[in-house]
Amino acid sequence: MILVTGSSGQIGTELVPYLAEKYGKKNVIASDIVQRDTGGIKFITLDVSNRDEIDRAVEKYSIDAIFHLAGILSAKGEKDPALAYKVNMNGTYNILEAAKQHRVEKVVIPSTIGVFGPETPKNKVPSITITRPRTMYGVTKIAAELLGQYYYEKFGLDVRSLRYPGIISYKAEPTAGTTDYAVEIFYYAVKREKYKCYLAPNRALPMMYMPDALKALVDLYEADRDKLVLRNGYNVTAYTFTPSELYSKIKERIPEFEIEYKEDFRDKIAATWPESLDSSEASNEWGFSIEYDLDRTIDDMIDHISEKLGIEGKHAL
Repeated sequence: MILVTGSSGQIGTELVPYLAEKYGKKNVIASDIVQRDTGGIKFITLDVSNRDEIDRAVEKYSIDAIFHLAGILSAKGEKDPALAYKVNMNGTYNILEAAKQHRVEKVVIPSTIGVFGPETPKNKVPSITITRPRTMYGVTKIAAELLGQYYYEKFGLDVRSLRYPGIISYKAEPTAGTTDYAVEIFYYAVKREKYKCYLAPNRALPMMYMPDALKALVDLYEADRDKLVLRNGYNVTAYTFTPSELYSKIKERIPEFEIEYKEDFRDKIAATWPESLDSSEASNEWGFSIEYDLDRTIDDMIDHISEKLGIEGKHAL
């Protein structure tokens, strides 16, 4: 039985049905702090900062694997660092302790480019490098990677993690996170409304499309444990672009779309992150690869958001 924490977030919203399709609805349990419709997949209310709740759930449902997605992201974490520490740090510790106690077979924890800081190299950043994050989100996520490795080496708990770049998707609503401009911008473009971008026009960041992100996470989950060397902190990425470059490509498809730039505190966060990542460890150890390049991503986003909003707006190219 697979438990997904944080199932109502951007990744969880799509990971839960992805897992259900792959392993069967009866073998997946979605959880979060707020009830939501999961399309017939079992949902339980679960606060990861409450160890007793986790223990009860893991024991009651005989959990074999946990995808631990629950967390407070970068922008919200800077507004409420105490909450970010409580959910991200204590929550991850609780999950690992419960997994150890109840002999869960695998724990998979998505990490983030937020673990990097201004001392990190800017381009083709390897998985093993200096991190030194400058946000509470980043601090808690690098700690989660290290805790995962500790629990593997100390207790034999099979913990695996990968570092996502910015994730582009259309199913979950954007939450004004640091990289969420790359989701928001499509909603404004399809509606032919001017978009106010909170990142600088030349702020390059690594990104990937949700279908590739989901496949990567499950591929890591299914990988032969004997072939994993790094185990925790695998970089994965698809492409790098700036807000200006993304805008230009969207405008080729929707000529009337306009943008203006008004940087806020999120641009300062993004400035501490790398512009591109090296995914060679993930490729070599468990076959990471992508299917969507940037142009295919843009076309797919425009098509799906047009359909979602009920607007005629198929990509022009």
